[in-house]
Amino acid sequence: MKILFCGDIIGSSGRAVVAEHLPRLRRDLELDFVVVNGENAAGGFGITAALAEDLFDCGADVITTGNHIWDQREVVTYLVREPRLLRPVNYPPDSTPGNGAGVFETQRGHKVLVVNVMGRLFMDPLDDPFVAIEAALDGHELGAGIDAAIFDVHAISSTAAPAWSSAATPTCPPPTPVSSKAARRSRPTPACAAITIR
Repeated sequence: MKILFCGDIIGSSGRAVVAEHLPRLRRDLELDFVVVNGENAAGGFGITAALAEDLFDCGADVITTGNHIWDQREVVTYLVREPRLLRPVNYPPDSTPGNGAGVFETQRGHKVLVVNVMGRLFMDPLDDPFVAIEAALDGHELGAGIDAAIFDVHAISSTAAPAWSSAATPTCPPPTPVSSKAARRSRPTPACAAITIR
């Protein structure tokens, strides 16, 4: 199974790159599943229903987000009716619209678990991300119900990783908080990683 993940699509320039290249990548690489992070798609501040639909039309199977998911108010009702748009799973489940995780089926019948989780580094306090991941994994076992699991982990410190995380996880320096619109707009877009699961 071939999976592509595109991180942080920011503003119109990021959306233009996705629109230009994703359909070709999907075709040429024979991708089975595509996840994009769209939390900054609306000019760096959230995502709208129309922009989400554009990303789905370009070939995204699932859109993940982060703390900017709430920047565009109209997205609240869209989250309720569109399970392919995920908000972080560790928002309080009883009072937060939408889903933070889901199992999605590819055209070839493979089942992919996607979990969107937000850390607490420089962020508002949320439920424990590691407990939320454990809960999302409950009942899902690779090879017995799901064929792949994808985690979009937003704003988390690698030094806070629990015992079950891989020792091979790269150590990254903490991110520098972005305080201005100009600095936010200057970030590179988008970062992508493709993997093949055999």
